Amino acid sequence: MENKQVQIELAGYIGRTLRDNFGKGPESVYVSYNHSIMTVYLRNFISPSESVLLGQQQEEIVVTTRDLLMQTLIPEFKAYIKILTGMEVHEFYYDWGLDNKSGIFVCQGSTPSKGEEKNDKQYIYHGQESLHQEINTISFQAEKEPEEILSYLLNGRTLVVIRNGILVPIEKELIRLGNSESLRLAKRNLEKRLLHNNGNFEAILQTKINDIFVDWNFTRDKSVIVLILSTIA
Repeated sequence: MENKQVQIELAGYIGRTLRDNFGKGPESVYVSYNHSIMTVYLRNFISPSESVLLGQQQEEIVVTTRDLLMQTLIPEFKAYIKILTGMEVHEFYYDWGLDNKSGIFVCQGSTPSKGEEKNDKQYIYHGQESLHQEINTISFQAEKEPEEILSYLLNGRTLVVIRNGILVPIEKELIRLGNSESLRLAKRNLEKRLLHNNGNFEAILQTKINDIFVDWNFTRDKSVIVLILSTIA
């Protein structure tokens, strides 16, 4: 099946599934992928009841409810992606931009090594090294510098940054004690604030950034950041 047709079919399926489970689907769904990473960008995705809750400053309730629903949907999404594309999804990340009524899913299969990334022109873009340094600085402010940073420009508007080795000992102990969700909430608030308040990303990439998302896989000591750009050279 052609890449474009796969994107259209997957976008339609995800849009319908979200509508059936959330009561309202996204206005638009954009799918981007290479052989190992897929992103699904959702726009204008907010239900009337969620709008009321957000108006009452109840963002945590909205996020918690969505988290519960996503746990039932992720296996379905993985299975459909496997059928449609052949990609075996090993990791599934997601995050919401409630202020922008947006959201992101990131699916990862096998990942090129750092050496392969450097040798593949597909992953080289203007400002890549400087962006990695900026991500290092933000990570250090929030926890510690990552042991490894990889990034993939899937198209002119979708930039995926992967951080490996980011947890400090106290965070690992909190996870061991069963406090993963509290840690996720705290890290989401802290890191998204640092990412959104960063004034250097746009200068480095020489484009406007429309959305920033972040999620973690504590088991793998790993995090994914997605920047949605206006365009990139």
